Amino acid sequence: MILVLDVGNTNIVLGCVENGEISHVARISTQEIRTENEYAVMISQILALEHVSCSQFEGAVMSSVVPQVTEVLAHAVKLLTGCEVLIVGSGIKTGLNIRIDNPAQLGPDLVVGAVAALELYKPPLIVIDMGTATTFSVIDASGAFLGGAIVPGMGLSLDALVARTSLLQKIPFEVPRRCIGSNTVDCMKSGVVLGTVSMLDGMIERIEAELGSQATVLATGGLASRIIPHCKHEIIYDGNLLLKGLWAIYRKNHNHK
Repeated sequence: MILVLDVGNTNIVLGCVENGEISHVARISTQEIRTENEYAVMISQILALEHVSCSQFEGAVMSSVVPQVTEVLAHAVKLLTGCEVLIVGSGIKTGLNIRIDNPAQLGPDLVVGAVAALELYKPPLIVIDMGTATTFSVIDASGAFLGGAIVPGMGLSLDALVARTSLLQKIPFEVPRRCIGSNTVDCMKSGVVLGTVSMLDGMIERIEAELGSQATVLATGGLASRIIPHCKHEIIYDGNLLLKGLWAIYRKNHNHK
């Protein structure tokens, strides 16, 4: 069994891979102040709830966009499982042809998402990850990673709006009945939720125009499942896309089939 961990700015998503299948997926909040012992206790408790023993793991792989947490979490996993963690970064085999200005700048989360997309679907591809930031990754028909776009995520945008205005308060991410809101809450829902829907559709159209062809569009991330059903474009939702990418990268580096 392999432990896979995707460290984001808001949450750490972890899962177990056995016989190529991902299971026991869980989320814990990303906290830079936690020690390796604290992370070890949290992960062991989560695994215990799923009746998974730490002795069952033969390896672990992690991607992280929070450098302050990366080594601490890797030490926690080593403490629990005895396994050295494969950390996605420079020198790791991914098989991805990266054609951006400086490939070293490409975030590991984007690498992992692109690797997973290419394992599952025929390019050209657009991969949308809706987390703290909403990211677009673009893969052309030859399978090359061309680049993409980064947008403030829905939660980040709402937090900024509420923090910088005196009369607006936090709202739930719900789709309003109408685009034209008749009260403050519905106006905010329209702007935040339907505005995000329109942004996704508009960005897909612009990206496909630059590619010169239609692309298969995938979406992942905590908020994606609630938003993409309202988009005009066909978007495939896969909540475990990054975990699948981590498993693919682990196989490439350990000669697993």
